[in-house]
Amino acid sequence: MTILDAKQQKPKRKRITFGIQTDHGSEVFVTGTFNDWDSRRKALRDKKGTGEYAATLLLPAGRHEYKFVVNGNWVIDPANSAWTANEHGSLNSVLAVEQ
Repeated sequence: MTILDAKQQKPKRKRITFGIQTDHGSEVFVTGTFNDWDSRRKALRDKKGTGEYAATLLLPAGRHEYKFVVNGNWVIDPANSAWTANEHGSLNSVLAVEQ
C-alpha cells in the first residue's frame, strides 16, 4: 500500500452543526453514537448570549443517534423529526450523514 492509497481510504467526515434553543446560562452537551454516549464530551456554546447553543462536529458518513443533555436532562432534538426508540424506553434523535 502506498501513502496515496492510505489517504484515499481514510473515511470522509462532514462538518455537522448541532444546535438547540434553551435558557441562557444553561449547561448543554451533545452526545450520541459518534462519541460513545459520553454526556460531557462535547459542550455547546451560547456565543451571543441569546440561548442559542451550537457546536460543530466532524462525523463520518452513516446513521448516528444522538441527544442533547441540558442541565443534566437528556432531550431529543426538537428541530429534528427523525427519531427512534432506544433500549431505555425513550427516544433518540437520528441523523444520516451522507458521503
